[in-house]
Amino acid sequence: METERLKRINELAKKAKTVGLTEEELKERDVLRKEYLAAFRQNMMQQLDSVVIVDEHGNKRKLERKK
Repeated sequence: METERLKRINELAKKAKTVGLTEEELKERDVLRKEYLAAFRQNMMQQLDSVVIVDEHGNKRKLERKK
């Protein structure tokens, strides 16, 4: 995610705590939060996909998702 968007998220959070947000700013904050969470989840899944587990015998296997 771009640093400009992160800065904007932080600005809106600070403003929400002090003054309050308008309806337009609330909508913008919600959109930015959804984008941030989607990027975070994608990065987390990429990291988990690259994890390799080594057992006591030295066998390597990829981390599997629960079913």
